[in-house]
Amino acid sequence: MEALFSVCSNSLFSSLQNHKNKTLLPFLTSDSRLSSSQLKSQSRVSLKSHDFHDFPPLVASRRRVLKCRSSNEQLETSFDESESLKNGVRRKNLAVFVSGGGSNFRAVHQAILSGDVHGRFVVLVTNKHDCGGAQYARENGIPVIIYPSTKKEPEGLSSNDLVAALSTYKIDFILLAGYLKLIPSELIRAYPNSILNIHPSLLPAFGGKGYYGTKVHKAVIASGARYSGPTIHFVDENYDTGRILAQRIVPVVVNDTAEELAARVLRQEHKMYAEVAAAICEERVIWREDGVPIIRSKADPEHYS
Repeated sequence: MEALFSVCSNSLFSSLQNHKNKTLLPFLTSDSRLSSSQLKSQSRVSLKSHDFHDFPPLVASRRRVLKCRSSNEQLETSFDESESLKNGVRRKNLAVFVSGGGSNFRAVHQAILSGDVHGRFVVLVTNKHDCGGAQYARENGIPVIIYPSTKKEPEGLSSNDLVAALSTYKIDFILLAGYLKLIPSELIRAYPNSILNIHPSLLPAFGGKGYYGTKVHKAVIASGARYSGPTIHFVDENYDTGRILAQRIVPVVVNDTAEELAARVLRQEHKMYAEVAAAICEERVIWREDGVPIIRSKADPEHYS
């Protein structure tokens, strides 16, 4: 896993100076070692010091280094550009957004580890620093960013700082995995047709603000619908209205409870999100002339799923 020193901040450099793993500091370039007075002059905050508690040692052959050149914090990153290729396609950098346990994030991450997805999670964004998904990320050496800034999460970033922080990771795609906040327009403009969300119903039915988790499944059962299932769609500036990329049908059984239906849908979510992640990382998603995204079959490029 590659590591990032993001935007200059007091908390970041304080963490680096006091970190028990002293191997971190030698990888800072000479012009990024600032004096105490210079550190105090930095105000923009990107990654917080608590995000580095479980940070893995940096590897000299694969690292990203921050160079702070002025109080305006202009960034210059140094990369080892040697990327592993698969059938001529570069491995993709993924960001994931979670608010809870992040089971879909975990499912895709396991698919990455098994070699089924030609990508890597390089950062996690959450609105709850102590959620299960964030803890899993830290345990697996994935940096965590808090967004947005709230009374409960005062160290969270602003929308513009979030975009700036993510840009340093050279993100190719963003996967939302149970993230309950509306994605800011600044981020959507920065990553057009590159942000995906998974929703536990067959959109456009049972979607929109307030439709999440068990609420979705209760509404499906109450409606008398015979089928439900997950939807993966591209994200626009509204809840659950972006272009649909993939769906999978799950039957609604007579006398289903919301919990039973949720468990059945979730099993398909895990499978489908890993498959879609593989497709986007292999550049198999194409757009029809009418603006509808479709997935080219891996086995037969002339067919679409």
